[in-house]
Amino acid sequence: MSESSSTARSYELVQTVRFESARRLPKVPDGHPCKNLYGLAFYLDIHVVGTLNADSGWVFDFAEIDRAMKPLRDQIDHHYLNDVPGLENPTSEVLVTWIWDHLKPAVPGLVQLVLRENDVSRVVFRG
Repeated sequence: MSESSSTARSYELVQTVRFESARRLPKVPDGHPCKNLYGLAFYLDIHVVGTLNADSGWVFDFAEIDRAMKPLRDQIDHHYLNDVPGLENPTSEVLVTWIWDHLKPAVPGLVQLVLRENDVSRVVFRG
């Protein structure tokens, strides 16, 4: 395959960010366990799609994803999510949407976020 045709290939990068947060879900029915305060270790998979830059050899610098995520992570890692503006009812669906809305302008090619709240439950968000 020629060099010019290989540059048209599409790549998907996945960067995983881990953070720990406390939350309670105020809108669930009384007696639901998530009505109580609890903590979670979240894993966020950030998916970026693009083509190979012939000069850099990269699609997107993983360090740039870290830089874009840092101000968000600073607000949610080891914090009580309910206190963060926009996360007063911090379901995983609300949280992943909040992250997307803040991250998308800084990460060209962002196509998907996968937020894992435990070993068996996750939310896939495609904006």
